[in-house]
Amino acid sequence: MHPVAFDIGGVTVHWYGIMLAAGFMIGMWTAGRRGVKIGLNAEDISNLMLWMFIGGIAGAKLLFVINHWGEQQSIKELFLQRSGMVFHGAMIGTFIAVFLFTRKTKMPLWPTFDSLAPSFALGHVFGRIGCFMTGCCYGQKCDLPWAVQFPENHGTHPDQIHPTQIYESLLNLTLYGTLAWIFRNRKFNGQVIAYYLIGYAILRFGVEFLRADGRGHLWFGTLTSGQGISLILLISGIVLCRLLSSREKLEPVISKKADKLS
Repeated sequence: MHPVAFDIGGVTVHWYGIMLAAGFMIGMWTAGRRGVKIGLNAEDISNLMLWMFIGGIAGAKLLFVINHWGEQQSIKELFLQRSGMVFHGAMIGTFIAVFLFTRKTKMPLWPTFDSLAPSFALGHVFGRIGCFMTGCCYGQKCDLPWAVQFPENHGTHPDQIHPTQIYESLLNLTLYGTLAWIFRNRKFNGQVIAYYLIGYAILRFGVEFLRADGRGHLWFGTLTSGQGISLILLISGIVLCRLLSSREKLEPVISKKADKLS
């Protein structure tokens, strides 16, 4: 745990922000390359990135506030927390942004989502490293050889705990590789995003069992909010896969503009 990367000109730069920025840029660069290869317009892809950034940040913050509604902190304090973000909220906000942008520009919805899906997982790899450096999203006590101990100023000190941030980072890296392979061998439009929903839901549901940080109110007195949303994502992915496999043929995307990413 080392939240601060460096200070420059009186400005403190945190690892959390650096990792979020790195994840977004690398993820979107890889998504852009995939999109151009299947015929999506490069200019539209570049413009979509801004929409996704705004939607993702807004969704992540909003769901964090909803999860912690009624706690002693004020709404303003919740919004201003540096690490006060929820990935499920970022996902929902990003999906809404993609849907609205494709409606506005007439980009094909499912091919666009398919080109983005592997990069969602790749960006999350960096995001969880940022969580580890900040000390949020931490795990329960354990005595395993790879257990970690955070500094004295962390609430878990001196306990040895699961490095759940690293678990999820590695699982997302595996998911990225799997989805990148599926993208190259997909059978229908929408297959990759459907598999992403299924894959991420499963890995997140499992990691939640090992986490010990506060994650808001329980669903039905048993499930964490992360597990509850993961179940919804899992069902959505399965339904989407069943519906699109019979309706969406894999056809080339015809771009009206240049096919090189600017």
